Amino acid sequence: MDIVTNLVDQFLNLVAPPVSFFSLCFFLPPFLLLKSFLSVLGYIFSEDVAGKVVLITGASSGIGENLAYEYARRGDCLALVARRQNRLRAVADNALEIGSPDVIAINGDVSKVEDCRRSVEETINHFGRCEFEFWGNYFKNLICSFCLLNSIELCTNSTFDAVDHLVNNAGIGMACMFEESIDTTEFRNIMDTNFWGASFTTRFALPHLRDTKGKIAVLSSASWLPTPRMSIYNASKAALRSLFETLRVEVGSDVKITIVTPGFVESELTRGKFVVRDGKVVVDPDMRDVVVSAMPVAPAAGSAKAIVDSVCRGDRYLTVPSWFRVTYHWKVSCPEVIEWVLRLFFIPSSGSPDEEALSKKIVDYTGIKNILYPSTIQSPELKVD
Repeated sequence: MDIVTNLVDQFLNLVAPPVSFFSLCFFLPPFLLLKSFLSVLGYIFSEDVAGKVVLITGASSGIGENLAYEYARRGDCLALVARRQNRLRAVADNALEIGSPDVIAINGDVSKVEDCRRSVEETINHFGRCEFEFWGNYFKNLICSFCLLNSIELCTNSTFDAVDHLVNNAGIGMACMFEESIDTTEFRNIMDTNFWGASFTTRFALPHLRDTKGKIAVLSSASWLPTPRMSIYNASKAALRSLFETLRVEVGSDVKITIVTPGFVESELTRGKFVVRDGKVVVDPDMRDVVVSAMPVAPAAGSAKAIVDSVCRGDRYLTVPSWFRVTYHWKVSCPEVIEWVLRLFFIPSSGSPDEEALSKKIVDYTGIKNILYPSTIQSPELKVD
């Protein structure tokens, strides 16, 4: 049996590469043409989300906050989830002023499974629809009037499923060399928030999203770049991407999934909020300069608009800002070059502090961050809660 298996493997080693090459030569051109056609259709027939229900995690700041405002401008009902209740309430009030018909603020920590379950349940209980609502307001009101006049009840569900979009945005960053961590178990909260938080929330919302033919947006990251000091963070985001790519196969066309891979975007992370070597959360603008360096930081509002547009079109992937996608092609084509560049710029000479990294010196000596960083992330006034 082992001999037969080895012969089959050797045969495939010889045959598979040329067969795949010639198959792609014939298949790829018409496939790309079809994708282009479908992309044009997506732009033309983008989803009108007015009046729909959107659940957003990590909505108290950064991209999550601006996603709430972007959906509010489009007339969506919002369920906003975050740990910081006062800050979340302020975002909810702003969303109402911008144009959202109804907003609920749900205080919860997505790293806790019960909070994820409660977030979905409170959304369903608050925004539950009459089942005749899908026929349009005119017919719903007509049927309701008929029921009242004749003292009968035609509705079989008092709280019909009401989650149309789920946005998994909650996340925390890190800035610590893996080898310098005091206790690696202290970084569990990164995986619990970034990966399991999205997993738990999606699991509880998925039955409702199936019923509404809804959509999921998940904020992964450019985890293909092995940026020093972000090892556990990158691992959590890579796991997130793999999970939702697999889930996309499992749910088929019932629920569309958009995987967002942001570069550096205006947020608490780009203001210097990280988990460091002892597992504590700190705000360190100097370390931010080491990690971000002379990379342009995209405004959160523009990124949020691009994300909502992409989700409404039903895109499979989105990178914001779009130019950052070139780093993926470099990583696939020349991984050794990318690794050499990252070591050169982000790792100081042996025994030197992190602030001696070339990435930090470029920012300090040129003052270029005053041009490339939004003014909102240059202030050190940020709480670590």
